[in-house]
Amino acid sequence: MSNRTINLTDQLYEYILEVSLREPPVLAELREKTMSMANRNLQISPEQGQFMAFLVKLINAKKTLDIGVFTGYSSTVVALALPAQGKVVACDIDSQHTQIAQHYWEKAGVKEKIEFHLGPAEKTLQNFVEKGLTNTFDFAFIDADKQNYTIYYELCLKLIAPGGIIALDNVLRGGRVLDNPKPDEGSDIIDRLNHFIGEDQRVDISLVPIADGLFLVRKKF
Repeated sequence: MSNRTINLTDQLYEYILEVSLREPPVLAELREKTMSMANRNLQISPEQGQFMAFLVKLINAKKTLDIGVFTGYSSTVVALALPAQGKVVACDIDSQHTQIAQHYWEKAGVKEKIEFHLGPAEKTLQNFVEKGLTNTFDFAFIDADKQNYTIYYELCLKLIAPGGIIALDNVLRGGRVLDNPKPDEGSDIIDRLNHFIGEDQRVDISLVPIADGLFLVRKKF
């Protein structure tokens, strides 16, 4: 037993992957391809993807949001976890990286489950709100530009149904949330948002120390 989260050594991390990771070959291939890129740090870890798929199945999600597609790991892993008629609505401004995502959506057999919107996510989400899509999504994953995280959080909170979950990635910023002054604007914004969510009575919360920190938010009403 332990009264706090243990330090994760490289050896222990490898053990976790060895005994628990069930990564489909298509996702392993996508991860390896992305790891050869200069900005590979933007990709989520495989155990985080599996955890998100577990959550999606746990709440019987059918309609989800993916804010920040990159090369498509998060959208693909969630789409694979959804039922046959499930849908991932994915948003990104980068047409180059999302071409890789679209290739792997097709390769994974989930292309028909994914509705892709190329453009600023704020405008896309606000458009959904104006179209009356509030309270219609079951799950949202936010992993995009940190400067707009607060905006994405509030818009997703409108779009998610009561009982639905929002997962915000990179909320520990590699430990930079502790620095004073903050070394970058993104870390300052995330730190303030973390404290705001911690006091937000509209939601139930859990900050999970997986990868770079995953803030889970369950909408109450």
